[in-house]
Amino acid sequence: MAYELTHTERIRYKQRQDAAYQDGEDAVTNLQAALALVGMTLPSLSNDGPVAGHGFVRLGGCNAAFANRLAEVITAGADALQYQR
Repeated sequence: MAYELTHTERIRYKQRQDAAYQDGEDAVTNLQAALALVGMTLPSLSNDGPVAGHGFVRLGGCNAAFANRLAEVITAGADALQYQR
């Protein structure tokens, strides 16, 4: 026999799923803004909905030149953070 969620459990589950979805939306927005600062865009960047109760961002594919440029930007940012410490 399958366990059925109570009304309260269904509401809590929906709230967690909604929060996870919003976390994904926020992460997409934040990453788009950060990439825009260095003139970069990932066209296929999107919220992939909640996965296992967590926000999940689909980064999508990109060409090697874009991936290398993104690596340079991340490295420069990491270096800057290390310098601040």
